[in-house]
Amino acid sequence: MAEPSIHPDRPQPSQQRGPVVMRRKQVQQSTSEQRLLDSRGPSDWVHTDPWRVLRIQSEFIEGFGMLAELGSAISVFGSARTRPEDPMYAAAEELAHKLVGAGYAVITGGGPGVMEAANKGASEAGGVSVGLGIELPFENGLNEWVDIGMNFRYFFTRKTMFVKYAQGFVVMPGGFGTLDELFEALTLAQTRKVTSFPVVLFGTSYWGGLVDWLRETMLADGKISAADLDMFTVTDDVDEAISYIVKAGELADAAAEEAAAQAALDVAEADSAEARERREQHRLGSDGS
Repeated sequence: MAEPSIHPDRPQPSQQRGPVVMRRKQVQQSTSEQRLLDSRGPSDWVHTDPWRVLRIQSEFIEGFGMLAELGSAISVFGSARTRPEDPMYAAAEELAHKLVGAGYAVITGGGPGVMEAANKGASEAGGVSVGLGIELPFENGLNEWVDIGMNFRYFFTRKTMFVKYAQGFVVMPGGFGTLDELFEALTLAQTRKVTSFPVVLFGTSYWGGLVDWLRETMLADGKISAADLDMFTVTDDVDEAISYIVKAGELADAAAEEAAAQAALDVAEADSAEARERREQHRLGSDGS
């Protein structure tokens, strides 16, 4: 028996759907355009993986468009459960205020707690206060101090924005989400996916046990190298944190300028060598050699 066909008088053993080839029982009885224009039928397609790909793509596009002209920025992480009376709330607010004074925008997860404090400090200092929220069942959107904000469906698109548009991280006491962001940054720096990416762990009593474990267990067992422990600093001092970030930025700028100068020199030397070779070939051709 012949396979079903959109045109009954024309056998159709296969069907092209964009770049996808469908054959035998996979051949469909309608075209993509028909399905687009037909308002009837089930709406389950909005929950399919191809549609999710478009949603993911749209999050990247919106995020890139929103932050493309942000300038230098630092991402600040910490617990959403930090209360305004907690000393870490005041420290996050002060830190963000001074980051703005040093020429940085401030990016947070846009939620309450440490994130709210950092957004507040940046906004009140007249800087750019960015919040990158996430769709969660137990959080209620962006805090009131976010001046530029976006809510994401997917953690991985949101995490890309945190890294792509920041020149460093300040990680204040937090939970699993804060640890996730911390180790994401350290992994990217360790594997050279990002370069010159300063990470500040703020709160020596909070982070001390973790740092000791990294040194005494992971390093001692050969799972990381000693240089990996140099990818971050631990402090309780806001000014020390700012100084560390600014110095890292200056070193990165100097390295970039040196690399650009070396690249220009290499091009000039290559051009000079090519010109000498052409002159030599011309001389040899002229004297008949």
